[in-house]
Amino acid sequence: MAALTGTGIWSAELRFGEPGAVAEAAAELESWGYTAVWIPDARGDLFGALDRLRAATSTLTVASGILNIWRQTADATNAWWAGLSPAERDRTLIGLGVSHGPLIGDEWRRPLTAMGAFLDDLDVPADRRCLAALGPRMLALARDRSAGAHPYLVTPEHTARAREVLGPEALLAPEQGVVLETGPAAARGIAREAIAGYTNLPNYVNNWKRLGYTDDDVSGLSDRLVDALVAWGDVDAIAARVAEHRAAGADHVCLQVLLAPGGPLPRGAWKALAGI
Repeated sequence: MAALTGTGIWSAELRFGEPGAVAEAAAELESWGYTAVWIPDARGDLFGALDRLRAATSTLTVASGILNIWRQTADATNAWWAGLSPAERDRTLIGLGVSHGPLIGDEWRRPLTAMGAFLDDLDVPADRRCLAALGPRMLALARDRSAGAHPYLVTPEHTARAREVLGPEALLAPEQGVVLETGPAAARGIAREAIAGYTNLPNYVNNWKRLGYTDDDVSGLSDRLVDALVAWGDVDAIAARVAEHRAAGADHVCLQVLLAPGGPLPRGAWKALAGI
């Protein structure tokens, strides 16, 4: 399913915001030329949130980024999928992920085995699902048993490595955090606050180390690591980072606009970044 191209928006605000404002924003995103919206799982009714986004739009792909296989069941996912019309299915992409041991607790077990078992029980066709994959083994599973991969909190170098594993046909849709701010201190401050919690999650830390970042980079969230993970600056600077992902093999790039906590839907930034 490398048919998903262009630029998308990854947004927790579209998952948890006031329904009327979310519907209006989704319609705006579609009118500005975005090709997909991605929302996290976390809590509450993921399937209902996907349905509402699809109902508010007519062409956008709505995608989960990601459905947590420890918090949802294959049976519940199958029952929801069975209730969708063919046209609704054509605009829905289910991103699946194994989350992280520190977040799940004792239930968490071998991620590849757990994902394989979930896929065995899942009725969603392979071309309508993708995997949150960072390391080579999960990327290979994404290639073999889904449309492709949706890596999160990665760099263009990771995109190039992922494309090598996925081969030329599979979907590659990395998330890219962005801060539309030209002041280095302010931009990096927002970026650090947004990504600090991920430094305690081994999946991400191990991936950064595979890319050459050190324990000191991670523990101190060095400028080097922050700048690699989050694109900041004006629209041209962010467009340049998106272009790097595309040159490295991305079919579709999902922008996550990072703001100071408590902010409204970042509609101004979304509009400014449309078309990159």
